[in-house]
Amino acid sequence: MRPYISKSPLQTIKLASAFAKQLKAGDIVLLEGQLGSGKTTFVKGLAQGLKAKVNDVHSPTFVLMNIYKGKFPIYHFDLYRLQKPQELASLNWDEYLEADGVAVIEWPRRLGTQIPAHGYWIEFKHQDENSRKICISYRWKPQRRFSR
Repeated sequence: MRPYISKSPLQTIKLASAFAKQLKAGDIVLLEGQLGSGKTTFVKGLAQGLKAKVNDVHSPTFVLMNIYKGKFPIYHFDLYRLQKPQELASLNWDEYLEADGVAVIEWPRRLGTQIPAHGYWIEFKHQDENSRKICISYRWKPQRRFSR
């Protein structure tokens, strides 16, 4: 998919709000980018597009996950402080990936081999102080099947 250039947080929110209209329960959205690149701002736009309260959206860095109620639940994970994927076990986080809402994961590379096999991969790159390049693609890795 072609990259989008966002020149402000408002443009990022509008892009995410429009993108959210195609999401359905069970979808996974993986957000990758440096600190301050617009990941949480994008989540605010997703919340807006899914009829959740935008003011409730904040980075769950210290609690690992927030839930926002909208058209369907948004499970917002921020894995920035995650040292090992095993730390998520107490949350039963993988159950949220198959739940009745949308799972949004900031810093998905911290999951190592536990990165979901499918989902929207959205990458954020600083262009300059105010501009971000946002690339949206769909990631799908077929599961290995062994035959006898």
